Amino acid sequence: MDKNFLAPGEIVQAAIDAGKAKTEKSVSQLVILGILAGAFIALAAQGSNMAAFNLLGSPETFGLGRMIAGAVFAIGLMLVVTTGTELFTGNTLICIAVYEKKATFAGMLRNWIIVYLSNFVGAVMIAWMMSVTGLWNSGGGALGAVTVNIAVNKVNMAFAAAFAAGILCNWLVCLAVWIAWGANTMAGKMFVIFFPIFLFVTSGFEHSIANMYYIPAGIFAKGAFGAHQTAEALASLNWGSFITGNLIPVTLGNIVGGVVFVGTAYWFTQYRKSSK
Repeated sequence: MDKNFLAPGEIVQAAIDAGKAKTEKSVSQLVILGILAGAFIALAAQGSNMAAFNLLGSPETFGLGRMIAGAVFAIGLMLVVTTGTELFTGNTLICIAVYEKKATFAGMLRNWIIVYLSNFVGAVMIAWMMSVTGLWNSGGGALGAVTVNIAVNKVNMAFAAAFAAGILCNWLVCLAVWIAWGANTMAGKMFVIFFPIFLFVTSGFEHSIANMYYIPAGIFAKGAFGAHQTAEALASLNWGSFITGNLIPVTLGNIVGGVVFVGTAYWFTQYRKSSK
């Protein structure tokens, strides 16, 4: 067997071991690693905006802009996985350790809550720091305008649309984490992470932790760069709409995408029956 990668059943075992280890970390470890992961995803989000803002503003080049954004954004999950930080969306796969009784449901919820809140801190920190840098003035303020536009669109999604886009996103994100567990080299992990993340961003799906950058960034930027928006649109972009209009449905969708379509599906088909 080529030990550069694991077989499907071996990846399930790696997922069980990883889930058990994640539930055993201390609060301080989860907080620090969660803040770092949130910051890594936010850095990737702002980098993807910077790379593609002049294309995202035009219908003729929008698809190309999404592709460029996807290529840059993939760096975020590469940093999370290869440095061992804690990302809520990937941690939905802890469910497998719970199924095998290597972790408790309460331990999984503890991890999810602490990591989610810590991811929020890290992502909003980067959004605030970007507001201080003055970089949203790039392209004569076009980057700032695109930053506001992205946030306005996200908070005005229908609940069902945001929920479905959240499922599709974390299906792909957890597949990226999954196959990265199966790669035994650093280069291999980074290579296999790229393609599912490239696909999710290009497709326009919704990632709760990335939105912890995109929407606060738009809130911070709307005063200086919201002139192209209507007063109604700017009023809709606020902390309340961020949580109720996007974060809640997207987070629920992310949980379903990771738990059902990756964790449960592969545990049931690749591990549970053979282990019995």
